[in-house]
Amino acid sequence: MAGCGSVVHSNLQCSFLALTSDTGRPSRPSGFFHGRRHGTGILLKNKFLSGDRSLTSFARRETVSRAAVRNSSSVFTRAEVNTGNRDLGAVLEDVPHLSDWLPNLPTYPNPLQDNPAYSDVEQYFVHPDDVVAEDIVVRLNRPSGIHFRRAGPREKVYFKPNEVRACIVTCGGLCPGLNTVIREIVCGLWHMYGVQEVLGIEGGYKGFYARNTISLTPKIVNDIHKRGGTILGTSRGGHATSKIVDSIQDRGINQVYIIGGDGTQRGANVIHEEIRRRGLKVAVAGIPKTIDNDIAVIDKSFGFDSAVEEAQRAINAAHVEAESFENGVGLVKLMGRYSGYIAMYATLASRDVDCCLIPESPFYLEGEGGLYEFINGRIRENGHSVIVVAEGAGQELVADSMQSMDKHDASGNRLLLDVGLWLSQKLKGYFITERKQVINLKYIDPTYMIRAIPSNASDNVYCYLLAQSAVHGAMAGYTGFTVGPVNGKHAYIPISRITETQNRVKTSDRMWARLLSSTNQPSFLRHEEIMGAKGKEESTKMLKESDALVEKISSPARQGNAFAEKKVDSSPQENGLNGRKAELSQAENGVALKKAQGSLK
Repeated sequence: MAGCGSVVHSNLQCSFLALTSDTGRPSRPSGFFHGRRHGTGILLKNKFLSGDRSLTSFARRETVSRAAVRNSSSVFTRAEVNTGNRDLGAVLEDVPHLSDWLPNLPTYPNPLQDNPAYSDVEQYFVHPDDVVAEDIVVRLNRPSGIHFRRAGPREKVYFKPNEVRACIVTCGGLCPGLNTVIREIVCGLWHMYGVQEVLGIEGGYKGFYARNTISLTPKIVNDIHKRGGTILGTSRGGHATSKIVDSIQDRGINQVYIIGGDGTQRGANVIHEEIRRRGLKVAVAGIPKTIDNDIAVIDKSFGFDSAVEEAQRAINAAHVEAESFENGVGLVKLMGRYSGYIAMYATLASRDVDCCLIPESPFYLEGEGGLYEFINGRIRENGHSVIVVAEGAGQELVADSMQSMDKHDASGNRLLLDVGLWLSQKLKGYFITERKQVINLKYIDPTYMIRAIPSNASDNVYCYLLAQSAVHGAMAGYTGFTVGPVNGKHAYIPISRITETQNRVKTSDRMWARLLSSTNQPSFLRHEEIMGAKGKEESTKMLKESDALVEKISSPARQGNAFAEKKVDSSPQENGLNGRKAELSQAENGVALKKAQGSLK
């Protein structure tokens, strides 16, 4: 290797360097930033042609030697980009390409150029220089930050349609829209690119080596978008990298479409790396799926809109139950293991919720500003109350009062304790023992009902766009990528990037402030912080009282001493007596002062 540099992956930062090989082909790991220093900034490379993606290709077109390119390359960290270094312009966080390890791959004209449906579309093919900015709100005179490749069809493709053998697999939990994504991948491959061999892997990752495949055609998948679940079946775990890649190789599969959440996508990235290590011409495309909307980078995950809409129905039912009974309380538990987006958006959409509890905002039950006090006030004021709680909220409180179970499922997710059932019991017990009154509490858990519904109109369109973008990317030779909208524009994102962190509700953001304004619930500072503030106030009050007592005790002593000094008596005995009285007075005052200080301590 010539011009090599190291790349370090971590959750905090990642260094990126333009690498070139002696063959002139790009050699970059997954999640590679590249750019070229020009003057005071880094300019995105231009004048790409289809298939020419590397800095080396750009330099060759500009008749600049590879050595000169290597000497002008620079290393940048993601932290450096995010902190706003003015020397950094736009930085492209690129995705891997089959040509990275298979040089001199032939390219073919995109069949879409002969498709009459797209004949009138102006500039249908994505320009090679088109990128999507991760942050669209930036300060003037500041760097524009990280960008991703824009998703969409390219003029040249790296697969002949009659040579493509694609497969689709769904993993993890159910989510509205799974069948829609399956349908649109199949129809996109058939109708846009003429690919007629698409396989469905049954039962998740383990289906690659433990179960048979099924053939998927547009006729078979025609109306599956009207049904919930997945026609391929799903499972958690079962990721055996070598077995999976062996199956891919043995079956002659050269395009793999993997639909699943962050755990599934981590598995997809491992599969991509093993395929790369073996030097196979296999494109791996991920379609991120999570009903909780906790996938990082992208605007939202498919199924989220459908879940919020269905959750609202459960909240409406809880509200009807609560207001129909004396001292009625409706409690609804929604999805949200680590992120409370469904609970937050359903609450904002409903406007009937008095309190929304999410994992990102800790709460407490007892004392001033606690949940008990707030709910009691709402019942006194309105005669009823409605509470929404995400499944991952208050897990520390539940674990303290129940036997904690530090267990995980096959996907590696921590098994949660039932906060809804625990909270309903706690509320009933509080009102009976402390308030001497009975509340009519109705607990609703619509979790699995929501997961099993078909996607709504909005999610159907969204799934259609996701599937088509994934197909375009795989046909163009990209691999090890996931697809999703970034600021409204679909982009190709390295799989490793979306699995680094989770998308969580920011309680310092305006959206959470809007929810607090809507429900008028307390912000639920930690109980220790409130008690600490109370203790500080009490200490300050005691200190002021002590100072006043000291001043009161010391004042007569100062007056007595002054009088004794000023009084002049010709009798030595009287002077001695007065002196002894003054000393006695000082001693008594000293004892009183020590007692006061001891009381303060």
